[in-house]
Amino acid sequence: MKVFDGHNDALLRIYLDPTPSAFDAFLAGGSNAHIDLPKARAGGLAGGLFAIFPPSPMNGDMFDRMSAAGYDLALPEPLAHPFGADCTIAMTSILMRLEAASAGGLTICRSVAEIEAAMARDSLAAVLHIEGAEAIDPDLRMLDVLFAAGLRSIGMVWSRHNHFAHGVPMRFPSSPDTGAGLLEPGRRLVARCNELGILLDLSHLNERGFWEVAELSDAPLVATHSNVHRLCTVSRNLTDAQLDAVARSRGVVGLNFATAFLREDGRMDADTPLDTMRRHLDAMLERLGEDGVALGSDFDGATIPNAIGSAEGLPGLLHHLASAGYGDALLEKIAHRNWLSVLGRTWKS
Repeated sequence: MKVFDGHNDALLRIYLDPTPSAFDAFLAGGSNAHIDLPKARAGGLAGGLFAIFPPSPMNGDMFDRMSAAGYDLALPEPLAHPFGADCTIAMTSILMRLEAASAGGLTICRSVAEIEAAMARDSLAAVLHIEGAEAIDPDLRMLDVLFAAGLRSIGMVWSRHNHFAHGVPMRFPSSPDTGAGLLEPGRRLVARCNELGILLDLSHLNERGFWEVAELSDAPLVATHSNVHRLCTVSRNLTDAQLDAVARSRGVVGLNFATAFLREDGRMDADTPLDTMRRHLDAMLERLGEDGVALGSDFDGATIPNAIGSAEGLPGLLHHLASAGYGDALLEKIAHRNWLSVLGRTWKS
């Protein structure tokens, strides 16, 4: 069964490697990355949102600190716009060069029709997505440039503040209600994304920012890689009220495979059973219905369950769900149809 995934950090992984090896290994395989073309083909990963994340300088022990019984990680300092723009252009270039070098194995897609055509010919359908919009100036001039280059999805913040909004910190246990929400440029960004038909990703916004977008936007509400707060009380997850708002808008939430957002103890621990993932999907189906639930793996950006391991392990998750009573029609919706449907309701091309 083909999978369209709501979030991966493969471009960041390649960007952070100063040698050609990560770029080459994405095409040919042979690395320990979660995603490369051979692993995608083997696991049925047919497409997804490829995130551009301008990285903050951070301590290398971030995941170690999230492996503790409780944590409250300080928000990184805001990034300067020139640095965010430089990183974003560099990772956009990486995706374009991957497409050129892949001999048809990867296609950058700007419409649902292009995604469907790429999937039909077994080409990995890559959608350009921003996670942290520091590349975009408050006057939104860069937004027009990036949209012309193929940008179709934006998370205006990662877990740090910028000139658009306030991000939610990595904190467990914690409510997602952690402070102020959108700033005035963020409100303008919501309006312009609605005009252009760019998806707005709510995954890293705090609760106040979420509700402000819900009030301002006329598009479906989407969280590309988030889970259920009542099952894992980390600040990054969505409350039942937020999930209900997504459902009312005919939006979608992608299940995040990051174990710190799945486990009841909020820990980054790869020894996490597939049953834990299924409990979140069951709860999401309860609040969102069959048309509102999808996958948002966070491949190459988080510790994921050993039972999946990489994109190659996606069939194991689908088989587990089938064994638990998920029928083929529901699995197809979760695997790819719900993503294509919400993109079709959001994009204008």
